[in-house]
Amino acid sequence: TLAAGRALGLEIAGWPLFEYRARVWQAPDPGEIDALLIGSAGALRLAGPALAAFRDKPVHAVGEATAEAAREAGFTVETIGEGGLQKLLGRLATRPLRLLRIAGAEHVPLVPPDGIVLDTCIVYDLAARPLPEGMAAALRGGALVLLHSAAAARHFAAETDRLGLARGRIALAALGPRIAVAAGEGWAQVRAADTPREAALLALARDMCH
Repeated sequence: TLAAGRALGLEIAGWPLFEYRARVWQAPDPGEIDALLIGSAGALRLAGPALAAFRDKPVHAVGEATAEAAREAGFTVETIGEGGLQKLLGRLATRPLRLLRIAGAEHVPLVPPDGIVLDTCIVYDLAARPLPEGMAAALRGGALVLLHSAAAARHFAAETDRLGLARGRIALAALGPRIAVAAGEGWAQVRAADTPREAALLALARDMCH
């Protein structure tokens, strides 16, 4: 994200607000699974050795970044979605499928269409971290903040209030409308990307900065 933002001419910096923590999980019988449904690259990185049993299963990925992570992990990507996992499931509802969803504890609930059975395994948690002082100092002067998840939006809003930072000096660019709503109100400006893709979010940020 930082490299892509700088390539667009943005003055951009990043601070970690969460720590990924892998979970021990019980994998289903690979013989009963037709394909994997992956909503984040983090799920692939943190699933651990149990994921190797599904290496011969095709992957349906939420977006290009997740698809690339799946390829790097040795999987074959069959479908790349646009517009979220629920929309991707709709595209897959052309034949009966049993999908294994690898996800984090904080994940978007899905309603499988007819013919699709969804097994969800939680492979990681996100532990919230305090907002770093360097970020707080930057925000006091006014800034635009990019938000990639509803959990991040809620945690960022809570940390902003805890530190007494003025919401009215901070603008937010969210990866999607649900994320924008999760941030709450009182910000200088809140806008959501047209599509939940990194390129769209960075284009929005550039537009807001100008």
